[in-house]
Amino acid sequence: MFEFRVLSNEVVKQVLKMNQVIDLVETVYKSKSECKTETWPTIFYDFEPGKADMDIKSGYLKSEKLFGHKTVTWFSENEEKGIPTLMGTISVFNAETGKPLGVTDASFITGIRTGASGAIGAKYLARKNSRHLLVIGIGNQAIFQIAATLTALPDLKRVRIWARNENKLKSFFGSISQRLLAEFGIDTKAIVFEEVEHLEDAVKNSDIIITATSSKVPLLKHEWVQRGTHISCIGADMVGKQEIESEVMSKAIVFVDDKEHCIQVGEIELPLKQGVITESNIAGEIGDVLLGKVKGRSSDEQITVFDSTGMALLDIYTANIALKAAVEKDLGTKSEI
Repeated sequence: MFEFRVLSNEVVKQVLKMNQVIDLVETVYKSKSECKTETWPTIFYDFEPGKADMDIKSGYLKSEKLFGHKTVTWFSENEEKGIPTLMGTISVFNAETGKPLGVTDASFITGIRTGASGAIGAKYLARKNSRHLLVIGIGNQAIFQIAATLTALPDLKRVRIWARNENKLKSFFGSISQRLLAEFGIDTKAIVFEEVEHLEDAVKNSDIIITATSSKVPLLKHEWVQRGTHISCIGADMVGKQEIESEVMSKAIVFVDDKEHCIQVGEIELPLKQGVITESNIAGEIGDVLLGKVKGRSSDEQITVFDSTGMALLDIYTANIALKAAVEKDLGTKSEI
């Protein structure tokens, strides 16, 4: 018998900070570029298309001697029941012995590491003088994308937010400053927040755009996208999802987090199947950019796209750091198996 820990969502929130997670995600991207990781096939099940699904993602971080998996569910009607729409767990194992190291709640880790991914795309691919951010969607990811991008790019001055549901947008907008301060310690006094009524105008006047929806119908039209814009595509993570028109990809320099996975289920899936782009349009993975193996943006005129479908490697590494911090602070629930 041996001891391991179980961390609730509240404990995970106590031990992880946004700037720390941005650094952790960059570390994993670099390790992947150095061939020090393995990402295993995703298991996905649609209980009710567009309303309820489950996926299991797993992977192996060789240099950290860790492997593990995340099982996460999304049930849209949970909101009406007063419970979270996104739930799940992350299990972390020692890769030398197979010993379970612990289990954490998946919701906050999924949110914060995904937010970090979108922000990293903007940090390394957007124009250096970018000041205006547009976030499309107000689901679970919106607050994390805003918090992460403000952390990674402290010179941002304006954050625009658009959603299809105007009532939910007003509710989200009304609490944004308070939430950023309470949940992430971000003071927004110098930031202007705007509710977006006309998406076309907002797209034309934003330097950085982050799409974080579950849409299967493109929301962002190619003729709206101006030269020099950067787009981080976060929502497409299963077959058939698409947030931006395929033609955007043909005009852009495209980067991905995991090439194989993005081809299968990312934002580039449909443009590839439609023949609008080929694999040669993919400039490289973001880890290659971080290590200088591949050049990112080379001019202020280029449109850049970062297609991030998410990787279990990020969940596993972040969960392991949370578990270590919980041990040091004696947090969480101890259990034996």
